[in-house]
Amino acid sequence: MLANNEDVTSKQSAVERMGIKRFDKTLFENLKAHADRSSRRRAHLNVHNNYQDPVQRLFIAMMPDSYVRPHRHTQPHKWEFFMVLDGELDLIFFDEQGRCEQRISLCANGETSGVEIPPNVWHATTCHSPVVFMEVKQGPYEVTDDKGFAPWSPEEGSALVPDFLARVKQVREGEYLNDK
Repeated sequence: MLANNEDVTSKQSAVERMGIKRFDKTLFENLKAHADRSSRRRAHLNVHNNYQDPVQRLFIAMMPDSYVRPHRHTQPHKWEFFMVLDGELDLIFFDEQGRCEQRISLCANGETSGVEIPPNVWHATTCHSPVVFMEVKQGPYEVTDDKGFAPWSPEEGSALVPDFLARVKQVREGEYLNDK
């Protein structure tokens, strides 16, 4: 008869041989630590094997000062699914002129923890404390046409980003992000 630790080891090896992927709190904490050290203040871990996979699955950790430029996915089949696993994330939806149409808070242990966004919907994400979420979207991933960025938002790296991000964090439904 095998000792308990030998039994566990053989089960883990069998699980690994089956190709099962395990995602736990340690992984999320490590991902947040990586995001904290990143210049973009976010980090991701791809679950899919490559960018040509028909479904792209990834975990993203994001810090409060990370700027996700408002964008939309213009290809008619490119939906996007978000599920918060640790912390809280705000998704903000805009019209063509940058007016906030809806703001949804996703919380790992809250009333709403996930949403699916259809194609061609302007949106941005923001958080007030570190967050880990899963994103699932239609593949394949093509960096050149994955996103259309909002013309009323500053480019990542611009000196205008800190003030704009502060407005995104505070914008309410019906308000514009610019001076309209």
